[in-house]
Amino acid sequence: METTEKTIDVLNDLIKINTDRAEGFEKAAADLDDANIDLKVLFDQSAEESRDYITKLAEYVGRNSGETETGSSIAGTLHRAWIDIKATFGGSDRHSILAECERGEDAIKKAYKEALEDPELTGEVRSVLADQQQGINASHDRIKALRDAA
Repeated sequence: METTEKTIDVLNDLIKINTDRAEGFEKAAADLDDANIDLKVLFDQSAEESRDYITKLAEYVGRNSGETETGSSIAGTLHRAWIDIKATFGGSDRHSILAECERGEDAIKKAYKEALEDPELTGEVRSVLADQQQGINASHDRIKALRDAA
């Protein structure tokens, strides 16, 4: 029973940070000026990716007879990273926008790394998280490359 509760807690934490991530990218895309409109597609894709991850994570919470925690959270440094991103957009230059997005991606990368280190996760949940982690890492790398080029 304790393992199931721990799994639900881990999944709900990842749901919250994915919610924060999606909201951060949506805010970033909405606030882009015409000079950075090419980033809108990338940010929209990343927000959609997190919404897909949330759906999948919520499915596993339900399978474990848990209740999905929805919404974003400002508790903890991982969630505050995206809150900081939301507050910084509005007239920022391309490099600053991408640097803030990379910082948010660093936070979610850390959350997935820590989740995957939990020995109580089942193999099925671990596999889902590892797949999602690959997508997060790829998104981070794209944003970092764009930041470096800016």
